[in-house]
Amino acid sequence: VQLQASGGGSVQPGGSLRLSCVAHGLENYDYYAIAWYRQAPGRERGVVSCINNADATHYTDSVKGRFTISRVNARLTAYLQMNNLKTDDTAVYYCAADSRGRSYCPFIPYGLWGQGTQVTVSS
Repeated sequence: VQLQASGGGSVQPGGSLRLSCVAHGLENYDYYAIAWYRQAPGRERGVVSCINNADATHYTDSVKGRFTISRVNARLTAYLQMNNLKTDDTAVYYCAADSRGRSYCPFIPYGLWGQGTQVTVSS
């Protein structure tokens, strides 16, 4: 099983990016909760957004109204649409998955992790 995150890049403030996370080889993907975390230099990794297997979503306060998480189970893929990006959004973004999919997703101790994808927002 491998989680593959992609879609990072460099954008100016106000720009948009869409991150993708493909769960290669993950059976019963629709049962899993999926999360996006990020880690900026010198800061702890923290949850940005997550979605459980009932499509209940959670967003950290700083991204509410700007980011949207979604999933397409048939494609084993989750997305994070990021709009109106700010310099504070600069970080390495990681996707994670866990079979405790019905739980309140920000509290799940995610067991599967992908590699990070760098998002840089600067003028």
